[in-house]
Amino acid sequence: MKVDRKNFLKSVGLAGLGLTLPVSKVFSKTETETSDCVLIPSETAGPFPLDLTENSTFFRQDVREGKAGVQLNVRLRIMGVDNCQPMQNVRVNIWHCDKDGLYSGYDNNMNSGQAGLTYLRGYQITDANGEVEFVTIFPGWYNGRICHIHFQVYVSSSYAAVSQLTFDIPAKNAIYAANSSIYTKGADPTSFSGDNIFADGYQYQLATLTPNASTGGYDTFLEVSVRGAGATSGVGHLERENDKQFTLEQNYPNPLSRATTIPFSLERASDVSIELWDLAGKKVATIDRKGLSAGKHNVDIMLDELGLRPENYVYQIVVTNRDGVYKGNKLMTVVR
Repeated sequence: MKVDRKNFLKSVGLAGLGLTLPVSKVFSKTETETSDCVLIPSETAGPFPLDLTENSTFFRQDVREGKAGVQLNVRLRIMGVDNCQPMQNVRVNIWHCDKDGLYSGYDNNMNSGQAGLTYLRGYQITDANGEVEFVTIFPGWYNGRICHIHFQVYVSSSYAAVSQLTFDIPAKNAIYAANSSIYTKGADPTSFSGDNIFADGYQYQLATLTPNASTGGYDTFLEVSVRGAGATSGVGHLERENDKQFTLEQNYPNPLSRATTIPFSLERASDVSIELWDLAGKKVATIDRKGLSAGKHNVDIMLDELGLRPENYVYQIVVTNRDGVYKGNKLMTVVR
């Protein structure tokens, strides 16, 4: 299973990729809108970016790892500025500090004892609505920075958008005050004008903050517009060599309730496996089709027959033929 998971992450472009890109690869904060959407301002990845793809642990929705804090459900919707439509099948990373202002993964004078740890970091793949969801804790703060969450939208091997989101100051400090036994540092003293990231503007980075009665925590949402066209870009298009062997289409219907069809076409005779992975990074089903001819094919997926719960899944095609083994992935959106 461990080997399968590692290969799965590689096949979706999630392994061995750096978290940051040169400045020329991301848009500047002075760029203006090109359609009805507005490009998200580009920000630094921060002093503790890590490569979220380096450890397969990071493919997950719940990034808490038992960290103390008020539960925060994070939802991001990724839009393409070319047509202001949702971008499916792109990778979104998030990472942020804990309640005390510490980041996992490093040990230095300002971040003591955190080397080798992986808490409060993770990535997901956008669904049919261009959305990803994470379960985390409300971040703390540290000297010189207002409370924030880092995120990266990995659109392709040549372009990724790196930015940050933040919150309304009175609403945020009310959370700290109401949970003073957890957030022992008290109110965040930094203003937007005093923050070295948001001092030049934060209009498109101010996320909503809504109480969640069922969890006792909060929900936050931000719509993020990045370069490209919605419904046309995605992780599944990153591997150019795949085009010589197969084409994997989006499942239909999508979104679905209990049943769907995965269409694909082969350039030559091949053995094919369709693997389903849940959003925690676990392979939950495999459907094999041996000796398929070149041409168009369909695989029907019945969640009930596979004993699967109604939740989103990444589906991976594994094509094996005389030229080698080739893989591609997309995400199916299940209506709960």
